[in-house]
Amino acid sequence: MRIEESLAKEFGLNLWQAENTVKMIDEGNTIPFISRYRKEVTGELSDDVLRSLYERLNYLRSIEERKADVKRIIEEQEKLTDELAAAIDRAERLTEIDDLYRPYRPKRKTRATVAKAKGLERFADILYAADITDSEIEKEAEKYINSETEKDKAVPSASDAIQGAMDIIAEQISDNAEHRSKIRDITFRTGVLLVKAADAEQESVYEMYYDFSEACSKIAPYRVLAIDRGEKEKLLSVSLNTDEDKIINYLYRKEVNRRDTGRFEHKYLGAAVEDSYRRLIAPSIQREIRNELTENAQEQAIEIFKTNLHNLLMQPLIKDKVVIGLDPGYRTGCKVAVVDGTGKVLDTGVIYVTHSESQKKSAEETIKNLISKYDVDLISIGNGTASKETEIFTADILKTIPNAKVKYLITNEAGASVYSASKLGAEEFPDYDVTRRSAISIARRIQDPLAELVKIEPKAIGVGQYQHDMNQKRLSEALGGVVEDAVNSVGIDLNTASASLLSYVSGVSPTIAKNIVAYREENGKFTDRKQLKKVAKLGPKAFEQCAGFLRIIDGKNIFDNTSVHPESYDAAKILLSECGYDKDEITVSGLKDLAERANKIGLNALAEKSGVGKPTLKDIINELQKPGRDPRDDIEQPLLRSDVMSIEDLKPDMIMTGTVRNVIDFGAFVDIGVHQDGLVHISRLSKNYVKHPTDVVSIGDIVEVKIINVDAKKNRISLAMDFD
Repeated sequence: MRIEESLAKEFGLNLWQAENTVKMIDEGNTIPFISRYRKEVTGELSDDVLRSLYERLNYLRSIEERKADVKRIIEEQEKLTDELAAAIDRAERLTEIDDLYRPYRPKRKTRATVAKAKGLERFADILYAADITDSEIEKEAEKYINSETEKDKAVPSASDAIQGAMDIIAEQISDNAEHRSKIRDITFRTGVLLVKAADAEQESVYEMYYDFSEACSKIAPYRVLAIDRGEKEKLLSVSLNTDEDKIINYLYRKEVNRRDTGRFEHKYLGAAVEDSYRRLIAPSIQREIRNELTENAQEQAIEIFKTNLHNLLMQPLIKDKVVIGLDPGYRTGCKVAVVDGTGKVLDTGVIYVTHSESQKKSAEETIKNLISKYDVDLISIGNGTASKETEIFTADILKTIPNAKVKYLITNEAGASVYSASKLGAEEFPDYDVTRRSAISIARRIQDPLAELVKIEPKAIGVGQYQHDMNQKRLSEALGGVVEDAVNSVGIDLNTASASLLSYVSGVSPTIAKNIVAYREENGKFTDRKQLKKVAKLGPKAFEQCAGFLRIIDGKNIFDNTSVHPESYDAAKILLSECGYDKDEITVSGLKDLAERANKIGLNALAEKSGVGKPTLKDIINELQKPGRDPRDDIEQPLLRSDVMSIEDLKPDMIMTGTVRNVIDFGAFVDIGVHQDGLVHISRLSKNYVKHPTDVVSIGDIVEVKIINVDAKKNRISLAMDFD
């Protein structure tokens, strides 16, 4: 089956959709470009489907490459039969290919290879054929006794000869692809992970796994990752228990009782079968299953990370607000930065809120003066070390300011220190030290989360679980795709975007991004998208890919402030003309009744006259109704606070409003304004069945929760959302 046919079947597509998409990818088009501007070609496949298809395409191609390599290697050994080649071609997974390749793979020194070096391969064939009795076997074995001076070739006794032959048979059985497939299936279906404490007296976060067991087929992915980490830290010991009798019986049926006559079932073949399973097959298969459980768990964790990251990046902007950013700390103090509504740094400093009373008093005066001097609207407090003390300090100050308009919010500061110490941070703020750059980042990331967070390596942002245990290459690729999709779905202001932000735009490499900024600095603001063609190394293909995602506000052409691609400008003009508009009538507020007029004329007729497909026409209409729109404007604004509660103030049955900070496999963490986030377990997210928490809540959601239980000593808060 061709790869395109496999993709069409797997994703439930028409063959033409899969073929067109693969062709577009191979021509160097990016996923955001294909998703947004080639809807007619793909049948309007979403960016999520396209990215999954792209990943699957790469996997299937790696399968085909592996098949070709395996067949080549076996052919070089002159052992490739038509039957074996056909079996390799039919294989759908790397595991199946490796099973077929196993007998021909160059082996390190094993008991079987040692026995073969001693000339016992022919004797192994005789023993495996089972055409002679036990006593005849023992007599036959005497023929292979030798007194070679070389230890590796010596066979001192008949029992040594028999053992060597059995070693050869054991490896032969172990290399059987059919056996391995069947045993792998039995092991997974009947397998149970058994977890014990390495030291039952030692306290750790893994105590719930100190005496734990669960079926391999049912264990939750997050449990797999927790157990893996505990094992890696040598706090847990893990084994896999399976139905050995069922597996041994299967091998006996296939290997011992396979004779047509059933005349001889000698003990040596049975012993070789059991040895093959226990010494060779079981450890290997169990290792494979453990690895598969881990890989599947990691993929699940990566999917959650992707969802959380997307929701975090797509948080609404808090526009035109002067913000104080506070990066809390004990020993080194709390770093302060004030930025204006555009993110420009107005002031920085350091205050001490956890030291002496005199220093705390000085800190209060400093913050009050900054609020007054710069007419501050918001205070953004990082959620790291000393955050609780800084939040209490801030709330106390706001109480002393008459009619204060200032509010505060707690901001996820994950990655701020990474950014501040990076080359990019140094280039952007060379006049500020590392600590003050963190405060600047904490202030600016509430003004435009996307623009600020793209400066940080995605996996350092810290939404999800067990990100440090992931396959880092796979994680980086997956999260990079999320950032790319988020950036392109929003659209970027060509005249203000940083090189970091520009580098995620479709078709824009980091080098081109820097060249765009350099061109802007040398020639002034872009006034027309066509000017992009003058940027060094930004050729026709890159222009095609990026132009529609880059906006020019107040440019020469109103279309440049929309996601309408330059290739569709003529179509947009025809649309406007047919609907009785002139291009000059388009304002920032848009053409509100454009869709109504277009529908009266008929979208099919308009699409034909405009020379574009119906999906593209509908996109053009949506854009012209609201030029320069930002999808983040429709999202609920963050929850702002002016006072703080203590965990000791919480009582069961209290109803509170909070912000979802993280979503994981078993629930969601919600900030309710007491510094310590509370957990809503998946079972309490809704009155209805919840398959996964991401189906109900997202990072940034404002939710009402009920206090279920509070453990102030352990800083644990249990919450519920399934109440009336």
